[in-house]
Amino acid sequence: MTPPPSTATRPRVEGDREQQLLDATLAVLAEVGYDRLTMDAVATAAKASKATLYRRWTNKAELVVDALGSLKEPPADAVDTGTLRGDLIATFCGTGGMVEPETLASFTSVMTAITTDPEFAAVFRERVLGPKLAVAHQIYVRAKARGEIRADLDLDLLEPALPGIVLHRACVLGDLPTPDLITRVIDEIILPAATRPPAGPTT
Repeated sequence: MTPPPSTATRPRVEGDREQQLLDATLAVLAEVGYDRLTMDAVATAAKASKATLYRRWTNKAELVVDALGSLKEPPADAVDTGTLRGDLIATFCGTGGMVEPETLASFTSVMTAITTDPEFAAVFRERVLGPKLAVAHQIYVRAKARGEIRADLDLDLLEPALPGIVLHRACVLGDLPTPDLITRVIDEIILPAATRPPAGPTT
């Protein structure tokens, strides 16, 4: 039997066709979630063969992560409005921010996989969450340099707080993200936590 051609000799899937496959992946992901998504289902949705998918992606974890990465993203460098409040509002309410339905859908569709599939979780955290966390870190470091927030503030603790609160409200309470909700969380939780001195020991 003649062995199948190696991936090195197969034509690469790229350009518009690659985006079509990624769009089909997002559609299947939104419909059935990560756990039930299969390469067969994506191939059917994209009117392609599984071989076409495997020319570009070795498994569904890589395919889904690339599909999520193809969604609109915030700029690689955080917007600089001159204030922490302005930077957070611009980032989380702007392009690629949490008010966009695609952003929320992408997170909710992979929630279970993040906790049950270590391979997927590692790739997702590196390639999807990583750039977002880097932008948030840049915002808070810049605010600390401006003297807007406490010098002793634990940035590792605070940086994921805003998306964490918004996602909790969306996924658990059914309170979908809006610019008003995000602004209220910033004004009533994030900024007070970043600027007030830490509580002293109880007596």
